[in-house]
Amino acid sequence: MRQVATLADRAAQRWATLGAAAAVLAAGGFVSRFNPTDGVADPTGPCLWHSLTGINGPGCGGTRMFYYLLHGDLVQAARHHLAALVAVPFLVYLGLRWAAAVWFGRELPALRLSPRVYGTYVVAFVLYSTVLRNLPWPPFAWFDIANLTP
Repeated sequence: MRQVATLADRAAQRWATLGAAAAVLAAGGFVSRFNPTDGVADPTGPCLWHSLTGINGPGCGGTRMFYYLLHGDLVQAARHHLAALVAVPFLVYLGLRWAAAVWFGRELPALRLSPRVYGTYVVAFVLYSTVLRNLPWPPFAWFDIANLTP
């Protein structure tokens, strides 16, 4: 009976990896279809945080960062959401590590970062997203993202 549960668990894990991959592909398709950098209204509308407060918040620029990343423009991706861009290689590696373990039974080396690194990233993310990118002088003004949707 334990073997059946193991096979069912493995099938569920495989479906989960396929679902995660499908979600990333769907997000990429959506961003490619509805260019968030062109100023034309798309189905999601403008950034709610920016519309309500007039300043950039934690998610502002994330979709545009993803768009520029998909198009290979790392400079503009960094400009639109540097803190999220820094996390992308780590998230990709974690996804590949998970998929390799589930599909091929191969354990890729784990990321061995100290809790201090994670804590520093979270603090830097919040500080960048809510304060630094809203400062009106160089070099911070370069990160200010206007709400493009009319």
